[in-house]
Amino acid sequence: MSTSSLRVVLVFGRDDQAWIRRESVVVPQFWQGHAVPPAQGDVVRVGGRQFLIQGRLWEHDGQATILRLFVGNAHAESDTVFG
Repeated sequence: MSTSSLRVVLVFGRDDQAWIRRESVVVPQFWQGHAVPPAQGDVVRVGGRQFLIQGRLWEHDGQATILRLFVGNAHAESDTVFG
């Protein structure tokens, strides 16, 4: 599969979505142009918080392949746990 035809979308929980909107955090397109898609168990850091990829859902919208990554609740960069 060509990376140009794969769209990766991060799916955040409700509280984290609210935090992203409230703080105007820009979620980068981490995997744009990469040949290897993310895997369950990978960790991404957005706005100083860490998110664990807990699940993946492959879809096709008729034009392109979409990989939805469901991430867990946010954690600080340190070992502090939120919630």
